Amino acid sequence: MTPAPTLDWQAEPLQAALQALRPGLVVQVLAQDASTNATLLARMREGEHPAAGCLLVAEHQTAGRGRMGRTWHASRGDSLTFSLGLPYAPAQWSGLSLAVGVALADALDPSGAIGLKWPNDLWLRGAQGSPGRKLGGILIETVAAAAGRQCVIGVGLNVRALAFAGRNAGQASGLSTGLASLQEIDPHASAPAALHRLAGPLLRALQVFEREGFGAFAPDFARRDLLRGLQVTTTQPGLPAGQAAGVGDDGALLLRDEAGRMHRLTSGEVSVRPLPATQEPA
Repeated sequence: MTPAPTLDWQAEPLQAALQALRPGLVVQVLAQDASTNATLLARMREGEHPAAGCLLVAEHQTAGRGRMGRTWHASRGDSLTFSLGLPYAPAQWSGLSLAVGVALADALDPSGAIGLKWPNDLWLRGAQGSPGRKLGGILIETVAAAAGRQCVIGVGLNVRALAFAGRNAGQASGLSTGLASLQEIDPHASAPAALHRLAGPLLRALQVFEREGFGAFAPDFARRDLLRGLQVTTTQPGLPAGQAAGVGDDGALLLRDEAGRMHRLTSGEVSVRPLPATQEPA
């Protein structure tokens, strides 16, 4: 027998609210799943995904995935892990992860305490001189299906302090200093409450992006851009380091090399890591 969720997710009221924005969308909560992104992608390939879309939540995710195949740790009550899958046809896909990040950050904390690290991470800003710590991540995947291209937007957020969060304490530099949690912003935060706070704004943001693209989100991303002005290293051949100079109108990271030349880096091509504040690129 499939175990029932243990937290009170109020799935029916959430589904009703979301169906006002997208009729027919289904909300499903599982006690445990390997990966909500993988589950929705499999359903899409097998023709078993609801036509209007599905918001799939896992209380405990055992094999969550981040960008570039990285593992996402998630435990019941400690984290919020969900995926939203739906047919999607924007004119341009570039910048979608940044737009999703803006929607999530604005919904969780309008004050600006949450910053965005290109291309798909949410960070809790630190004290002056400290960029902060990772709060969550976004993983966007697409698949061709009979009804057209389908998109899955996966979100993982740390809700409360995790047992493994201190593993990197004293070892990290730049933007790699441990993990943050929503309860640092709101001591009463819970995974179900965060989902209810995020789901509607995320769905509305996707509708705006489909019509208008990244341009509608560019000013708000700039307000939360953690990398802008920092010296960063990259894995881009021929461009080992440079200064982040914001993003372009398509969401590409702009990077100025030591000769002053501007380069454009697109999501999926590089892994960006800020240099320690005392280190300059060679």
